[in-house]
Amino acid sequence: MDIDFVILWVDGTDPEWIEEYNRFSNDNGQKINVFYRDWDNLHYIFRAFEVFTPWVRQIHLVTWGHLPEWLNVDHPKLNIVKHEDFLDKANSPVFNSNAIEPSIYKINGLSEHFVLFNDDSFLTKKLSPERFFQNGLPVDAFVMNALSSSSGVGHFVLNNLEILNRHFDKKTAMRKNLSKWFHIAYGKELLRSLFLLPWPRFTGFVDHHQPQPFLKAIFKEVWDKEKEILEQTSASRFRNCNDINQYLFRYWQLIKGNFVPISMKDTLYVTLDMDELRSGNVSRLITSKKYSMICLNDGESIQTEEEFEEAKIIIKGALETILPEKSTFEV
Repeated sequence: MDIDFVILWVDGTDPEWIEEYNRFSNDNGQKINVFYRDWDNLHYIFRAFEVFTPWVRQIHLVTWGHLPEWLNVDHPKLNIVKHEDFLDKANSPVFNSNAIEPSIYKINGLSEHFVLFNDDSFLTKKLSPERFFQNGLPVDAFVMNALSSSSGVGHFVLNNLEILNRHFDKKTAMRKNLSKWFHIAYGKELLRSLFLLPWPRFTGFVDHHQPQPFLKAIFKEVWDKEKEILEQTSASRFRNCNDINQYLFRYWQLIKGNFVPISMKDTLYVTLDMDELRSGNVSRLITSKKYSMICLNDGESIQTEEEFEEAKIIIKGALETILPEKSTFEV
């Protein structure tokens, strides 16, 4: 099957973007250095695509309009997608990934099978197409969880769950997909689902924060069922508590059984902080290639410009170790 990658990227240092952001925001740019700063390592993601997943059909780079200076815009596998190409122009501009991600299925030429990447997710070794899709279905892990308000996106997930519980009866869905919900591949994480089994409604799912395989048909189905809330979120220029997020589509896939169970032991989620970076622990996790996919989440504890520049150097040094050669996506 044809498999595409979609990656969202923003350059928070672009003066034109900052000017437009400040025109609509009332925070005087205070959030730019926290939520929109550029770690200057996108080229390593593209190097990994070329080295570790050469089978990918096309890579759709979603951007406000700016592009990295190093990018080979004529690469045959690259499709540059501006927000205006697939978002409702009446909602532009948007500075909210929640408003962008529900509409990515509208990207012109996007394959039915695609993987959504964030710009903090890195591949560290060769992967086959079967790591993302098997028998025409996304691979994933169904693990129930209790919603935590401390996650930073708790209100978005709660909105997702309210929608899901309107459309699906937990017991009925479980009977249809029992072998997928309680699969041996999940290991000890099975205990989470077992302990939450008595609750009659869905209370949440474990999110591994890794590149997420999707079926485009699922997006179309959810839009058909919940057009009003999705249009409301798509018009949300900045994040607000009424938004849903892209996990709604993942949860929908899981509950319907439109996935193949897999262990997520080859993935790692890391929240960056200076102590771990300076100790070399994060670099060792990257260069060891113990994990095939690593999410390096921007820790808000890295606040000063000096710390941020130091952190960037450390991360880039580790990525350079495993991906030293320029890719054909670079000029």
